[in-house]
Amino acid sequence: MSFRKVVRQSKFRHVFGQPVKTEQCYDDIRVSRVTWDSTFCAVNPAFLAIIVEASGGGAFLVLPLHKTGRIDKSYPTVCGHTGPVLDIDWCPHNDHVIASGSEDCTVMVWQIPENGLSQPLTEPVVVLEGHSKRVGIVSWHPTARNVLLSAGCDNVVLIWNVGTAEELYRLDGLHPDLIYSVSWSRDGSLFCTACKDKAIRVIDPRRGTVVAEKERAHEGARPMRAVFLADGKIFTTGFSRMSERQLALWDTENLEEPMGLQELDSSNGALLPFYDPDTNVVYVCGKGDSSIRYFEITEEPPYIHFLNTFTSKESQRGMGWMPKRGLDVSKCEIARFYKLHERKCEPIIMTVPRK
Repeated sequence: MSFRKVVRQSKFRHVFGQPVKTEQCYDDIRVSRVTWDSTFCAVNPAFLAIIVEASGGGAFLVLPLHKTGRIDKSYPTVCGHTGPVLDIDWCPHNDHVIASGSEDCTVMVWQIPENGLSQPLTEPVVVLEGHSKRVGIVSWHPTARNVLLSAGCDNVVLIWNVGTAEELYRLDGLHPDLIYSVSWSRDGSLFCTACKDKAIRVIDPRRGTVVAEKERAHEGARPMRAVFLADGKIFTTGFSRMSERQLALWDTENLEEPMGLQELDSSNGALLPFYDPDTNVVYVCGKGDSSIRYFEITEEPPYIHFLNTFTSKESQRGMGWMPKRGLDVSKCEIARFYKLHERKCEPIIMTVPRK
């Protein structure tokens, strides 16, 4: 048997993670204590946004990326919501626009000034009201401008035209229970959801129909996540019946059996997957873990290949993920995470070693 069969050839086998120096972290930030399973953090090439603990209503910080070090307690926040903020998402087409979903049942869209905030921002550009319970997920359309998806605890998915503040599509009755995660496909024609009834669904928003559905994708009762991959497959994280954490890969053409299924460990934090379409690498960060595991998705079995684990001392409360255009590619950087601790945010840089 030749040596090549033993060790799989991969460009990303030796990718390593490196935390930045202490003075490049963002210190003294009171990260939100809401028990919702969101990332609590959103990043783009200009700004870092973090949901923070706030008295009377909900707020989040927006920091210019270069503003590292200790953040003053009196630093201005975005504070227009009357309930805690549960999810935030930067617009992919405009680095100064961010959407937030909150327990006060509204979605708000904010315009951040060119150099960041100099005073608290209380006036959103647009307020989107249509949910009857708290809004836990907001996600911008990847290719169409001014299109925003929101999903609430009323099990309804709404798709908005942000420019005119009207509902484009109201997808009611497709989910019998709480929606855990929503992920758009690469071109934005479909999206997939993971729901508390243990099913993953692929939905066509224009027709308002479920295109494909897999019941009991993961047997466990804890939260699942699903993300669309570039080739249309779906990657999910969840729990087995014995509460072991699992990863699975599904072909949307045939959802009978997973293409690949791996068990990780028996910790109880929800796993947040981040997918990089250019390298076909999935990074999996557990809430409350102190590690980031990464896997390469390939065309040939076993499809999910474990690459490596980045471990640090402290556990993570949430995780932000920088889009590709904010990375320093001259230093072979392929991903950058913003890891939230109790009181600070620490950037972690993933690099491909080159000779």
